[in-house]
Amino acid sequence: MLRIERPVCSGYATEAQTIMIGDIPLSVLVASVLAASVPLIIIALGEMITEKSGVINLSLDGAVLFSAMVAFVVAKESDSLIVGFLAGGCAGMVTGLIVGYFSIYLHLSQVAVGFALSLLCRDLAYFLGNPYSRVQGPTLISSKLPFHDMLPDFLQKITTQPLTVPFALGLIVLLVWFFKSSRAGLQVRSVGENPAAAFARGLNPNRIQMLTVLAGSFLVGIGGAAYSLSLKPGWGRPQGAEGIGWIALALVIFGSWQPSRVALGALLFAFLQVSGIGLQSLFPTIPSQVFQTAPFPLMIFTLIIMHYSTSKTRKHGEKDSGLHKWLGILFMSRAPKSLGKSYRQE
Repeated sequence: MLRIERPVCSGYATEAQTIMIGDIPLSVLVASVLAASVPLIIIALGEMITEKSGVINLSLDGAVLFSAMVAFVVAKESDSLIVGFLAGGCAGMVTGLIVGYFSIYLHLSQVAVGFALSLLCRDLAYFLGNPYSRVQGPTLISSKLPFHDMLPDFLQKITTQPLTVPFALGLIVLLVWFFKSSRAGLQVRSVGENPAAAFARGLNPNRIQMLTVLAGSFLVGIGGAAYSLSLKPGWGRPQGAEGIGWIALALVIFGSWQPSRVALGALLFAFLQVSGIGLQSLFPTIPSQVFQTAPFPLMIFTLIIMHYSTSKTRKHGEKDSGLHKWLGILFMSRAPKSLGKSYRQE
């Protein structure tokens, strides 16, 4: 529920009115949604990079857990957050190397390799990380802008965030430029659309796909590290990032393989997660597990609605108008034509 708390005067001091969403102030809600969406934004963008080249990485869910575990263990042992994040990125890159080698060079099923690797990484994460379960370690704290005190109270709360937030926002801008304006981005897109035609133009599709998979998997590892070193500090069983890999895969489709739209989908999912906390206080008789799991079916329901709308738009073409037309424009899926298909270079 939306309500506004009136100003409260005390002598010469006056507190500004606060907009409340349920029991959560609006500024706290916005800041929480932004912070909660960051790991998912990084993971989904990493997978989007991989899929842009025509390779689908289904090991995402296990890779996130494995990277989170490695990042926490290395950060604790080295007492360095930077080393921990880099270790998490390298752990994700290792999973990408396995997927890339078996699918690109050995021409095995990308779906089968990724799914099997996801289960293996998940079990390895819990087995190898068991000695560090519930152990305190280094945590990435929130930082303030240089001109923090000059901002209104509302913006002060929103902009007090860990460094992963500006990293994720900068990554969105960088990838928008990369795929639209850079030569390397054009090469990745051309390989994802038609690797045979790219090879005829002098490109090496296998090398480009492998480099892209490694880069995307490194970002997946950074996203996993953001869970155990920032959003959900520490390591445990369960960690709290279970199922995020599958949501990231859905967000790539939801975002039509476009960086800004993928990030928008991650923000939507984070909003569903954070708002569930406020709803739990409004409906105390409903079990807390309902609000913890609600974002997942709600996200799936949203994807179904988007699929129905875009399918209807494709079927009726220009005759469609209104909501269906705009939803079709916003969420029309444009998957790379060679996605999931192994290319045998002659």
